[in-house]
Amino acid sequence: MGISTEHVLPFPRSDVWQWHTRPGAVVRLTPPFVPMTPVKQASSLATGTTEFSLPAGLKWVAKHDLAGYHEGRQFTDVCVNAPMRVLSQWRHVHAFADDPAGTRITDTVHTRLPGSFLEAAFAYRQHQLLEDLTRIQEFQSIEGAPAQPLTIALTGSGGLVGTHLGAQLRTAGHTVIELKRGSDLAPGQRRWHTTLPDEDLLEGVDVLIHLAGESIAGRMSETHREKIRHSRITPTRRLAELVAASKTCTTMVVASAVGFYGPDRGDELLDENAERGEGFLADVVADWEDACAPAREAGARVVNLRTGLVMSAAGGILPGLRAAFAAGLAPQVGTEGGYLPWVSIDDLTSMYIRAALDPQMSGPFNATGPAPVRSEEFSEALQGAMHRKFVVPIPAVAPKLVMGPIASEELLMTSQNAVPAKFEQLGHRFTHNLLPEAFAHELGGEALLNTASTSEA
Repeated sequence: MGISTEHVLPFPRSDVWQWHTRPGAVVRLTPPFVPMTPVKQASSLATGTTEFSLPAGLKWVAKHDLAGYHEGRQFTDVCVNAPMRVLSQWRHVHAFADDPAGTRITDTVHTRLPGSFLEAAFAYRQHQLLEDLTRIQEFQSIEGAPAQPLTIALTGSGGLVGTHLGAQLRTAGHTVIELKRGSDLAPGQRRWHTTLPDEDLLEGVDVLIHLAGESIAGRMSETHREKIRHSRITPTRRLAELVAASKTCTTMVVASAVGFYGPDRGDELLDENAERGEGFLADVVADWEDACAPAREAGARVVNLRTGLVMSAAGGILPGLRAAFAAGLAPQVGTEGGYLPWVSIDDLTSMYIRAALDPQMSGPFNATGPAPVRSEEFSEALQGAMHRKFVVPIPAVAPKLVMGPIASEELLMTSQNAVPAKFEQLGHRFTHNLLPEAFAHELGGEALLNTASTSEA
């Protein structure tokens, strides 16, 4: 049993090989729909070890086999830990060869696991690698973009967006410094006091990307609302003051949210010129963006990315909705007939990278996909991706009973027809223009890009 696939990438073999050697490659290539979470990436493709966590406290340890290593052309990993070694008998050979069209990658896996099970995972890997290499090329072609890799400070690096953004930045060749609130620091991390940061926190940093903030998920009690506000306003202002004083950090990219427009704007088209809405989150987002003023007033380039609903099978709302649909339930997302401004995780991280590199970008940008969908269309697309056509609807009153009136109004019973007008004006390319495309990538519904494939059931 096992699988063997081939596909050709329109990039030189040296570039494709180098991408695989960089920190973050394993995170980028691990499908979110398989029960494996990267814990450690091998420091060497010749002899290093990569580790994943599995459910029930299990782990997967893949040792790189020196006998199967040929610099620039091949590396091999073998599962070595019990009981997974015996259960899987896994050996994966990654081969890279020159091709008239670029680089031919051949993945050959010998394992007890059925090839039909592996096809979705390898399709994900193929699409992800092609997209990441294409993005690097696009970023390099941006007019006025830095010619050399940057040093980028990142808050919120352990969250959903931060994990994937940090990995994508590293595989693109940039150096990422994680700003952490704890005292137990690893190499490449700096301690960040959120309300009183050290004056040298941004020493040697070119760009600051600020993602950190209290999660808005929950009942939004008075205490929770205060945490949401204070975790965003003061820390952002303190970081903006550091950027203003920095001799090297000239760009600040800060997370924001479409909550700026208020929870229910009906069918109104919301581009970046739309007026601010009403409600708790609208107030918080407005003050959050205003907290960047010290950096902006000092002449730094500041970009605020107003993010919509992030589509990722690794976190956010999608895992919960996926579980509900799998159980035959259909919770209502948004108001009946209302608009949902979604964005795929890969499009969002690419938006952050472009904001860090593109000197044309400044001010608020809607970080949403180009085609918002109505609530009913969202449910239909998810049912289609999961091949579930008969589900029991959950009454709209249910979220109010579970989450409370404030949280349900601000987070669930919403309609925001927010569009990424300023990104589109820049000619920005979206990986996932339509919601079914994003679901296919995140839930294992893509086809292989291979030129040849064999598998055994």
